[in-house]
Order: sequence, then structure tokens, then C-alpha cells
Amino acid sequence: MPTPRTPRRAIVAVLGANIALAFGPWFVRMADTGPVAAGFWRIALALPVLLIVASWGDRRALVPKRALLLPLLIGGLAFAVDLGSWHIGIRRTTLANATLFGNCAVLIFPLYGFIAMRQWPTRAQGLALLLAAIGGVLLLGRSAELSSRHLAGDLFCLLAGVLYAVYFIAMRGVRRTMAPLPALALSSVAGVLPLLLLAMALGETILPQQWGPLFALAMVSQIAGQGLMIYALGHLSPLVVGLALLLQPLVGATIGWLAYGERLGPMDAAGAVLVAAALVIVSARRSPER
Repeated sequence: MPTPRTPRRAIVAVLGANIALAFGPWFVRMADTGPVAAGFWRIALALPVLLIVASWGDRRALVPKRALLLPLLIGGLAFAVDLGSWHIGIRRTTLANATLFGNCAVLIFPLYGFIAMRQWPTRAQGLALLLAAIGGVLLLGRSAELSSRHLAGDLFCLLAGVLYAVYFIAMRGVRRTMAPLPALALSSVAGVLPLLLLAMALGETILPQQWGPLFALAMVSQIAGQGLMIYALGHLSPLVVGLALLLQPLVGATIGWLAYGERLGPMDAAGAVLVAAALVIVSARRSPER
């Protein structure tokens, strides 16, 4: 139960955000374009809506200061390559693993914090990192047993999770002086063209025959999912947001089971539980000051 000071709308928003984002891999699989091209359309179709909403109250909101141009560019490029590698991985592994490894950014932030603050991890944080490492090895080992294709997909999704962390680190300073929605819109502008160029360089199919999955990807994952998440981030503690992230692997595994008959084996389940436990520990140990 949320505390009386916790906005109920924000709780609903963070739950809806993670459910919406978990549907992304399914839409990518249904798309008849290449995986990187699907990432391009996810941003390109959502971008006009983001720009209109971001500038609705104040058109100057989309005019960043010079000091923010480089972080916005880095954030946009990191998010673009993140989407590209994640979408490639989605086509090569299970939906459960794709969402699990794609959210490993939650575990990377403590490492970044240790380096930035020049501190050793506490026992709880060290335990979380150890559990995550063991769980990741179990999942990767299981994927290697199933096929090299699954292992490659997991590695692509793991790379996406690392780049997602880079995106948040780059946007951290931007969000201190710029509202979240304009920051998201401008970083999307920086990332849309690189995704198109990468898709063309890989020789992917760019123009789809069926627009439905791509519009669903843009509306559900990019606008609804990211939009609700940005709203929730301004009202909820990192603990609540971090725990809510665990919904994505659960929803992804359910979709994979219903749509493709993907079932978790004992080793997969054990690895997922260890990684989930690590996420809980890391989220729970974050203080509001940090």
C-alpha cells in the first residue's frame, strides 16, 4: 500500500509505464521491417507528438542552453544505439530475457556511483552485485545451451542495458535545468537520424508493408510508456520506481509464453530470481539523498 504522501496517480502511472514498455519487444517481433528500422520508426512516429506536447505551454522549452547541447547529443546517440542493439537482441532471444537484460541499467548505476563518489560498495550492495552476476551467468549459460542465437541475443540486450545507463547518466544533468518532456523530445531528435542511417547501413528493410505494429510500438512504448515513466519519476522515490521495473520481465515472460510458447526452465527461473533479488536490494538501499 502506498503511503498517504505518495500520489496514487503516480503509482498507477509507473505501473502502466512498465506494462506498456514490456509490450515493446512483442511489437518489434511483429514488425516486418528490420529490427533497427523498427527502432527508427518507434521514435520517428512518436516524435511529432512529443514535440507538440513539449512546446504546448511554452515554445521556448525546446530551445536548450548551449551547455545542454552536448549532453543531449550524447544521450540521443546512446538511446539510439540502445534501441538498435536491443531490437536486434529481441529477435534472437526470449522476450523474458530481452526485458530482463535490457533493464540491467538499474544495476549499473551503483557502479557509476561508486566511481563518482570514490566509495567501496556496502555489504548489501556487494551482495546485490554478486547475485546479479550469478543470475546473469545462469541465464547466459542457459541461452548458450539452447543455441548460440539465444546467447547472441542476450549479449545484444545486455549491451542495450549498458547504453541505457549511459543515456540516463548523460540526461541526468539535462533534467536538472530542463523539464523532462522537452528533454525527451530533444534527445529523440538527436537519435532518430542515426537509427535510420544504421538501419540503411545494415541493409535492413526500412518501409513496412504493415504499419500496425510500428504505430503500436510508437504509441504504446514510446509515448505512453516513456511518457508515464517521466511523470512518475517526478513524484515517486527511486525505491518505488526500481521495484516497479520488475514488472517488465514478468509481463515480457507472460507475453512470450502466450504468444510464442516460450517457457522458463529451472535454470532460467533461478537466474531470473537472482537478478530480481539484486534489483530489489539495489533499489531498497538507495537513499532519497542519493
